[in-house]
Amino acid sequence: MGKKVNPFGFRLGSLYTWKSRWYAKKQDYKTLLLQDIKLREFLMEKLQSAGVAKVEIERSIKKITVYIYVSRPGVVIGRGGKGLEDLNKEIRKRLDIKDDDKNAMKIDIKVEEVKVPELHAQLVAAQIVNQLIRRYPHRRAVNQALDKSMDAGAKGIKVQLSGRIDGAEIGRSEKYWKGSIPTQTLRSDIDYAEMPALTRSGYIGIKVWIYKGEKQI
Repeated sequence: MGKKVNPFGFRLGSLYTWKSRWYAKKQDYKTLLLQDIKLREFLMEKLQSAGVAKVEIERSIKKITVYIYVSRPGVVIGRGGKGLEDLNKEIRKRLDIKDDDKNAMKIDIKVEEVKVPELHAQLVAAQIVNQLIRRYPHRRAVNQALDKSMDAGAKGIKVQLSGRIDGAEIGRSEKYWKGSIPTQTLRSDIDYAEMPALTRSGYIGIKVWIYKGEKQI
């Protein structure tokens, strides 16, 4: 089972917590869920230069708290916090929250620094995507990512490429790994991400698994 499902979803509830944390009535659930999806996509694209590892959203009765985990927090905060203010305004606009409404939801943005980017699958995948788009040799890009993650303290890392690798006429899959990736062990702390890279020849899908050791359930 562990080889067929998303490692995060497989351990959700037992080892990991939800990335969106709130309760809603049945008629409001789909609206809030769609808001979270669009907000997360917007932040991942908007703050791409800051190196976004993940976005978590908490909702209460009168407040929405957005936790943004980035490798370069200064890019998000800006000079004197101006970047946060502008980001707050854009989020309010996307969620259709009016400034003159006293009963409107409040937006609280908290920026957390990712101290070791090489141990976050999302950042490793983003780095490989950027290199493939710039026509960097795929084996060299992947091997560099493997070495950096292992040097940073990872117990194991696996990278899978699928698609028109190196501009091949027929799509294929290639797997690279170092160390161990015990995907079927629920105690295993495995970070996972998948991203597409649009190269000149077509799309190449990148999947990254990073094993950080065991946690106690």
